[in-house]
Amino acid sequence: MNTQPLEEPKSILIVEDDSTLQQTLAYNLSQEGYHVTVASDGRAGLELARDQEPDLVVLDVMLPELDGLSVCRILRREMDPAIIMLTARSSEVDKIIGLDSGADDYVTKPFSFGEFSARVRAALRRKPKDETPQRVEAGDLVLDLIGRNVFKGNQKLDLSFKEFDLLKELMNNKGMVLSRDLLLTKVWGYDYYGESRTVDVHIRWLREKIEDDPSRPKRITTIRSIGYRFEG
Repeated sequence: MNTQPLEEPKSILIVEDDSTLQQTLAYNLSQEGYHVTVASDGRAGLELARDQEPDLVVLDVMLPELDGLSVCRILRREMDPAIIMLTARSSEVDKIIGLDSGADDYVTKPFSFGEFSARVRAALRRKPKDETPQRVEAGDLVLDLIGRNVFKGNQKLDLSFKEFDLLKELMNNKGMVLSRDLLLTKVWGYDYYGESRTVDVHIRWLREKIEDDPSRPKRITTIRSIGYRFEG
């Protein structure tokens, strides 16, 4: 007789104001063995996430009270669930903004439940939080995340607190375009009300320290009208 304890079902929070879609997803995910809770607006969803700390949050982009992108950014600051964004908007820029906000996946409506279920399984396979690396490397550039030190080859660089956090965010998302607004939220905090030019100034300072030729940067490139991308 098998006496092994049953694995506790994964918990999923659905934040969707379309009641038909909300209940359809909740029912089908429950049938697949997940523990599902729902919310119909951004603020209620945020409070449920804080209370329950679900394994996965499914977020509609357009929500009453607090939009899905804002909820996503707050969740990324406070906890580490997998996040799937739902939206009726399908342009590439919209997808970039959604992913830059911290989402793991981006699903455009309408979609089949079979596809959505596969994306749920993929999102839940994210590596556990306790496997976060202690250092990040790109060529001869090394970030020591524990000691908060930065090395370029054998040279230790003198970075300010914000410069370090900005570089960490860029290197952790190598190859991805990060918008100025996202970098402000991630590095300066959700409640920061300064100008996005703050990011540009710190990027210039970083380039002076990590680029071989700051006037022709190869590590941190500018994506016009959007933000920046770390190339390596």
